[in-house]
Amino acid sequence: VQLQASGGGLVQVGGSLRLSCTASGDTISNYHIGWFRQAPGKDREFLAGIGRRGSSTSYQGSVRGRFTISRNNVKSTVDLQMNNLKPEDTAVYYCARKKDNPAGGTNYDVWAYESWGPGTLVTVSS
Repeated sequence: VQLQASGGGLVQVGGSLRLSCTASGDTISNYHIGWFRQAPGKDREFLAGIGRRGSSTSYQGSVRGRFTISRNNVKSTVDLQMNNLKPEDTAVYYCARKKDNPAGGTNYDVWAYESWGPGTLVTVSS
């Protein structure tokens, strides 16, 4: 499966953006999907994850309450709604799928994911 993140752009502080993750080569409903970001000079970090049926979600503490992950398996998308954006949210955002056998990796571990596609840039201006 190949995953593609889209929907990034320039937004002012306090604004909102909705990112979408789409799949090619396989249906996205077969996978646990995670959203991540990487700011310049920093490591890639986990933001949110969602199980195959959408009933199980997980969030990194700094975005909990501001970001919401959801999926629509009919439309084959996994979205990340981002509200109350801050300058520190500026980064390239990626989606990826959790490995079938992540060897003990949790939903929060970047290395437990694969099929990284090109990211989408989010810039929050003050």
